[in-house]
Amino acid sequence: MRVYLCRHAQAAPGEPDELRELTPEGVEQARALGIQLAELDEPPRLVLTSPLVRARQTAEAIARAVRVEAQVEEALAPGATAAGLAEALAGLQGPIATVGHQPDCSEIAYDVLGRDPGFPVAGMAEVELHT
Repeated sequence: MRVYLCRHAQAAPGEPDELRELTPEGVEQARALGIQLAELDEPPRLVLTSPLVRARQTAEAIARAVRVEAQVEEALAPGATAAGLAEALAGLQGPIATVGHQPDCSEIAYDVLGRDPGFPVAGMAEVELHT
């Protein structure tokens, strides 16, 4: 399945970590990422997101741009793995955009691609994941 593996946009510092929101720059980054995904030949049919606020805000911006639904997926919470993501995607139709965190995005990409394409804030890499 084609997966657009995305890192959340820039978030403000603070505690608790789970409640950190996007900065104004992060809101713009998320919007731009959504436009980028919407313009693909095969845009995502669904956006799955970590439950953390900054990831949900990024996913909502992507979902608005692509005109699809965003759903919280616990398998994308910090500590996410390629195996956990593959399990969460089982039975779904792709392509799917996921919004997660670092270093998880890099580790998942490395497991699937054999390399880390790098994930700046609002970064994205396309991978084929076997579900």
